[in-house]
Amino acid sequence: METIKANTLIQSLSESHSWFGVKYNVNIYKGCNQGCIYCDSRSECYQIRDFDTVKVKENADVKIEKELSSKRIKGVVSLGGMNDPYNKFEKDMEYTKRVLTSINKHKFGVFIVTKSDLVLRDIDILKSIKLHSVVNVGITITTYNDALQGRIERNVSSTSERFEALKKLRDANIFCGIMMMPILPFINDTVDNVRSIVEKAHEYNLNYIYPSFGVTLRGRQREHFYGKIGKELTKKYRDTFGDSYMCSSPNSNELQSEFIRLCEKYGILYKMKDIIEASKKHIVEQQIQFEI
Repeated sequence: METIKANTLIQSLSESHSWFGVKYNVNIYKGCNQGCIYCDSRSECYQIRDFDTVKVKENADVKIEKELSSKRIKGVVSLGGMNDPYNKFEKDMEYTKRVLTSINKHKFGVFIVTKSDLVLRDIDILKSIKLHSVVNVGITITTYNDALQGRIERNVSSTSERFEALKKLRDANIFCGIMMMPILPFINDTVDNVRSIVEKAHEYNLNYIYPSFGVTLRGRQREHFYGKIGKELTKKYRDTFGDSYMCSSPNSNELQSEFIRLCEKYGILYKMKDIIEASKKHIVEQQIQFEI
């Protein structure tokens, strides 16, 4: 594990309402070893060399503790914007756990994006944060099929394990849902896949599903992606999308229509505004009870 220097670890975001109500962004690690063939963080614009090698930012937990203590404006802190905060090293290093402890101590909220069931290790801290702030865990699930998932997301918890993690989070009354993205054209963009994910989310009483019916491809990541999907699919992508950044599934209209129909049927949230409002509903209710 390589250590790298970073002067500031907490990034303030100007439009906190636009992405899950996030006010601050934190990346403890740099790079990712989960082997997802579609990851946009590999793109050249982010200037991350040796992306598959995970590096930790020097004294990240200590620095974040200090930075949080100096913030006058509270808000939701995002973990997992550019990499997974629960990579394979986190089990032993516990940087994410210590950062969550600081978030709780200083009365901030948290939004976590992960593909790992290791998030369950920190469920007690998440429950403590929920007593005063927003807690939202989004677990990425792109395909219902474990075998296919193992080919496009190679070194991470299986789809089945992620669903079980979500179930345990809901059983603990943690607000959580599915990041159903990306839906890859010609790979997992089927009605059956989308339907299976939504129905499982309903079975486990998940709060929301946030989808993207396509994939983004740009410099360096495009070449990596094509190198993983084979010549036949690469030709299909080139013929269909050329050099487009956003590669929407040709089935996107049908997929979105069925997705919305099922979410409406089961009462699963899927609009960003509704997800944000629901995630902080318990805080509003607590404030009303306190005023009474």
